[in-house]
Amino acid sequence: MASSSCLWLLALAFLLGSCASLALGHLDPPAPLPLVIWHGMGVFGLPRCPGESSHICDFIRKTLNAGAYNKAIQECLVQAEYWHDPIREDIYRNHSIFLADINQERGVNESYKKNLMALKKFVMVKFLNDTIVDPVDSEWFGFYRSGQAKETIPLQESTLYTQDRLGLKAMDKAGQLVFLALEGDHLQLSEEWFYAHIIPFLE
Repeated sequence: MASSSCLWLLALAFLLGSCASLALGHLDPPAPLPLVIWHGMGVFGLPRCPGESSHICDFIRKTLNAGAYNKAIQECLVQAEYWHDPIREDIYRNHSIFLADINQERGVNESYKKNLMALKKFVMVKFLNDTIVDPVDSEWFGFYRSGQAKETIPLQESTLYTQDRLGLKAMDKAGQLVFLALEGDHLQLSEEWFYAHIIPFLE
């Protein structure tokens, strides 16, 4: 059975990103923590849109992009905090109040890196039929190659990894990164799968 402190951390991992930011930035664990589940590299698409080939989806994405980095929208709409424009990376880095900060894309906050590397395991779950997160590869810290929104690259090819700005490269080499995948839509996992694949990390 997982301890109450472990279950608290797991619950925190499923909350909105601002909570995860507070935990990562201010938690100074006395011992290695067991697990965290992250929200990856952000989103750049409309939930449940029928595919990249849809002109309607592309139009809506461009419309959403026009206001996503407005200061007022960033401060009051959680979804905007996760919006990552791979075509205008400079605007994203300068105006994203949450994601660009926590993913160390403006500078390196050593406390973020230290606290993340204190984890025993960093578990990333990809839902292979996810219609909410676009691109799905973001759930494994992959994202669109900079400058376009068609081709994705894995975590290991990203600047975040190659420059080890968040400690993920060192964690990968130490065997601390765990990549899990399952069929299903966003957060659609069975209790059986959860107990078989997640709970063991908390014991």
